[in-house]
Amino acid sequence: MTMSTPITPIILVGGSGKRLWPLSRESMPKQFVPLLGERSTFQQTLLRVADTALFGRPVIATNDSYRFTAEQQARELGIQIDLLIEPARRDSGPAIGAAAAYARSIGAEIVLALASDHLVIGEEEFRADCRAGVESVREGGIVTFGIPPTEPKTDYGYIRPGGDRIGEVRKVAAFVEKPDAQTALRYLSEGLLWNSGNFLFPPALLLSEMARFEPTMAAAAEEAVAKANRRGSTVFLDPVAFAKAPAKSIDYAVMERTDKCWVVPARFRWSDLGTWGAMLDIGEADSAGNVTEGPVELDAVRNSYIRSDGPLTAVIGVENLVVVAMPDAVLVGHHDDLPRLKDVVQRMSDGNHKAATEHARIHRSWGTAQEVCRGAYFRAKHLTMNSGEQLALQSHRRRDKHWFVVNGSGELLLDGRRRLLNVNDSVLIPRNAPHSLRNPGSAVLEFIEVQTGDHLDEEDFVRYEEAPDAGQVGS
Repeated sequence: MTMSTPITPIILVGGSGKRLWPLSRESMPKQFVPLLGERSTFQQTLLRVADTALFGRPVIATNDSYRFTAEQQARELGIQIDLLIEPARRDSGPAIGAAAAYARSIGAEIVLALASDHLVIGEEEFRADCRAGVESVREGGIVTFGIPPTEPKTDYGYIRPGGDRIGEVRKVAAFVEKPDAQTALRYLSEGLLWNSGNFLFPPALLLSEMARFEPTMAAAAEEAVAKANRRGSTVFLDPVAFAKAPAKSIDYAVMERTDKCWVVPARFRWSDLGTWGAMLDIGEADSAGNVTEGPVELDAVRNSYIRSDGPLTAVIGVENLVVVAMPDAVLVGHHDDLPRLKDVVQRMSDGNHKAATEHARIHRSWGTAQEVCRGAYFRAKHLTMNSGEQLALQSHRRRDKHWFVVNGSGELLLDGRRRLLNVNDSVLIPRNAPHSLRNPGSAVLEFIEVQTGDHLDEEDFVRYEEAPDAGQVGS
């Protein structure tokens, strides 16, 4: 293993980010939304490892629901990726185990496992810290990145560095759990570091340590890769094998138990962006301590985070609040009560509130669909289709559809006949009529869809594999 050996980034893309609702939801979690600036944290992570002198082609470990969004956001940056598709959520232990097994299978010697939803400020410092960790990896170590704390945080785990050193990298004496406020103050005085949850390691070593402490997990991860279904650059882990892995975090499974862990005291700034309070910590505050995003107007407001991703939002005479306004949902809460948000979102989800888990704009493999309005017998959507994409051949039994093209052009297949739809063209698609739509142009195709009928949910859907008489009900 030489310094010229590229580091293979494994980017973990999972989790629903309930603590950042309503911006982050199950259908589009926080790693894919622009929390800060114009790019998502997933895209920022891709750019952080885009230096080909140091990093190889990224591998994205995610689930089937998020793979199209990951592909699209990587494509926007012009970055090529491999996809490792997990058939079920089993926490970070099995995910990193399977990623290590896959990395080993493609000849990777060093792997960098990164969360996709963290903020890192200081890309040059980040790369320098990765280089610093490589020497410890050469010596047979698993390296993590510890963040020098700026305050006594109680919502982060901590790392206690030991006395042994390899250059600036120190042996880990212990991982410690999230402390109470008094203990967190003591940790600062004792030189403990925040646990960032990102790791650098040889894949063979990670797997051998996992086999030592969690043999069932390691065996399941390796079997899931060995029996995986590979389609080009996408690898679908075997679901039966992967299901055998116990659901456990990589910290509990390996890092807190191995004696081979080292820590780089990071020089970059970091946040896991776990709560709205973190946005207040890292944002650029005004003279009253407020951080704002979007069309907002404040009067006599202090120490608050106010964000609008749609409606003009006015806030008057409050302090220590979080206000987040979306087109279909609004959050208002006190800073001290933010830990309760996850439970509130779960209750809303249990109550079948659609906005608890789904954004108004839903991302599909071909583009996006956003509901504009809905009544008892009609439903209107704004649809976009990316260049070269198409809708599957389909029909509906209990609804008609009207399409109105507002941007770009599309090739319509309706009842076996093709026609081109341009801006200002409209078409009626009757119920039971097989149809599909393709975007042959370079521009995004945008159109308004108005559905009319007595059943407007997705269950009223017939998909045709090849011919209209070979259809099957799908979603």
